[in-house]
Amino acid sequence: MASVTLDKINKVFGSTHIIKDVDLAIGAGEFVVFVGPSGCGKSTLLRLIAGLESISDGELSIGSQVVNELPPRERGVGMVFQSYALYPHMTVYENMAFGLKLAKTAKETVHERVMATARILQLEELLERKPKALSGGQRQRVAMGRAMAREPRILLFDEPLSNLDASLRVQMRNEIARLHKRLGSTMIYVTHDQVEAMTLADKIVVLNGGRVEQVGSPQELYQRPATRFVAGFIGSPTMNFLPARLGGTSPTGCRIGVSGLTELALPQDASSYAQDAALLLGIRPEHLRLSEARDCEGFEIVNVEYLGNEVYVYLEPKEGDTLLIQRGEAPSQWAVGQRVTLAPDPEQVHLFDPDGRALPIKAARAVA
Repeated sequence: MASVTLDKINKVFGSTHIIKDVDLAIGAGEFVVFVGPSGCGKSTLLRLIAGLESISDGELSIGSQVVNELPPRERGVGMVFQSYALYPHMTVYENMAFGLKLAKTAKETVHERVMATARILQLEELLERKPKALSGGQRQRVAMGRAMAREPRILLFDEPLSNLDASLRVQMRNEIARLHKRLGSTMIYVTHDQVEAMTLADKIVVLNGGRVEQVGSPQELYQRPATRFVAGFIGSPTMNFLPARLGGTSPTGCRIGVSGLTELALPQDASSYAQDAALLLGIRPEHLRLSEARDCEGFEIVNVEYLGNEVYVYLEPKEGDTLLIQRGEAPSQWAVGQRVTLAPDPEQVHLFDPDGRALPIKAARAVA
């Protein structure tokens, strides 16, 4: 295993600036996930680490060695791609051994590594099969085994589960997590699926427009998002956002006015903003409480989704066109057409300034 350090990394394709001044430190043995929407630069960043793309500016180190000019085969990385890229005419054994044979590894060593990797990935009984006789999950394990057999210092995964169905993705997520615990290898994983990021990562790197929005544990990003983008991207269902106005400040926080809600006393520090400043309030669906409205001033329920042990209640907003979501336990007393009042948990409310940055909290919340 090895650490990876990115210092002011940039990548430019022609006139398009893809990766912009990325600084990042990945510790030896960490499982780090790059996550973000399509086009944010996460796969490009992975390819820069692998050496499949050249760096336009900045310095990339693996361990204590600067590797900007090293070809992929000399960086000590193994990569698992979105497509399995297995040779259809070769057996599982031959696919896993192929890279080692190209590197002119001794025959005995090739056999030892392939068999050891097959045991870890539970592929021993499949070694004589060809890819067409394997399921999607088995093919993905073979692709992982081919990378692992080379005993790389770092394993890179580029959306490896995208081609699998939902149930198989869950199974493979668990297998990859167990594999990391067993091997203790440094792993870097790219996905657009924030559920994969939350369930796999020791540390998540949220990318947006080629820049790093925030780096932290899944709990930190969920409970203390640094920007409105991170708050909206991490979490399913997404965070609710409501336009707000600053009503005043105090030594313990601030007062916020929101259309359709009573004034809220919050612990955020808004002392640098003028009275009546426009802010954005964010609240996760599980931190909203509903009560039956006594008049027509409440929010109207427009849909109720039953998901087994949970219920999602969708509400018509007072402003904007994005429905509000409340998450509660089943069974539910709520029905389409009812009008309700909302009561956010003030300890769980987030405030963002007009630039999308989170306002600091007077007394920092502990991360569970």
